Amino acid sequence: MSEDSVTSGSPSVGLAPRWRRVLMKMSGEALLGEQASGHDRKVLERLANDVAAVQALGVQQCLVIGGGNIVRGASLAGSGIDRASADYMGMLGTVINALAVQAFIERAGVPTRVMSAIPMSAVCEPYIRRRAIRHLEKGRVVLFAAGTGNPFFTTDTGAALRAAEMNCDAILKGTQVDGVYSADPKKDPAATRYDRLSYQKVLADDLRVMDASAIALARESRIPVVVFRVREAGAYAKVVQGLGPHTVIGGEE
Repeated sequence: MSEDSVTSGSPSVGLAPRWRRVLMKMSGEALLGEQASGHDRKVLERLANDVAAVQALGVQQCLVIGGGNIVRGASLAGSGIDRASADYMGMLGTVINALAVQAFIERAGVPTRVMSAIPMSAVCEPYIRRRAIRHLEKGRVVLFAAGTGNPFFTTDTGAALRAAEMNCDAILKGTQVDGVYSADPKKDPAATRYDRLSYQKVLADDLRVMDASAIALARESRIPVVVFRVREAGAYAKVVQGLGPHTVIGGEE
């Protein structure tokens, strides 16, 4: 079946997913849409519909959303706030985003759980590995918030850690572009997209797909990282089925 036959936001009928369990990581900035800050309702609705489409494929899903649309710890660290405190503020931003995304996913008819690395039982569950796995087995989408719970680690590293702990088959990195390019495609029209890369090339060439510690952890855990354009409706379901433009890092080394 051709990619053109896949309707926007819907999985390709009859085509099996490539993976049984995935973790999808996207930045908080992706929730901005056309806004300067906060959350764009249209983006939240589109994301929720995409998650529901992947759920319909029978794929177990984990999500990690950054907090950059609310607060970036690295930026705050240069404004007089010490780095550890700034990073904790950034972690709290990821909890806010997880709760917002949870609301829209559940409106789309998919059960969810938010689990935070920083305990805050009034608003979400504390992260417990065995409980998280049980949620996935029961068909719930699990949103991991607050990174690793430690300062000096990015949400990319937190995503790679949770993917390893959950025994995920792949990390899907949703970005603004449809894969990893040899140069910035917005600045260099001659830039070409890679179909596949090794973990080592990503690290050696400093391609900045994810931070180095996240890529190193994915390599040690033998989890492929798949980079795709998350802002296109239906792209998430397509890439889970092996369709659409994307770049696969590792996985067969």
